Amino acid sequence: MLEKLLAEIRSGGTFETGVLAARLGTTPALVEAMLEHLQRIGHLRPYETCNDACGGCSLKSICKSKARTDAVRLWQI
Repeated sequence: MLEKLLAEIRSGGTFETGVLAARLGTTPALVEAMLEHLQRIGHLRPYETCNDACGGCSLKSICKSKARTDAVRLWQI
């Protein structure tokens, strides 16, 4: 399932864990755990500049949305 998750991420675009979970037929909690595992083994790394460097980012409307109460985490391969 880790390979399927990596294939989804490599396919491009942005996906919330719920979308990835639905595509993989699992739960968002398991996707989060897999993302953390992939980070620990060096296959993914989080974007380091997402806190206040949103000026030119195409995802700033998602990250800074007033409707969002949870933190947005972005990963790169």
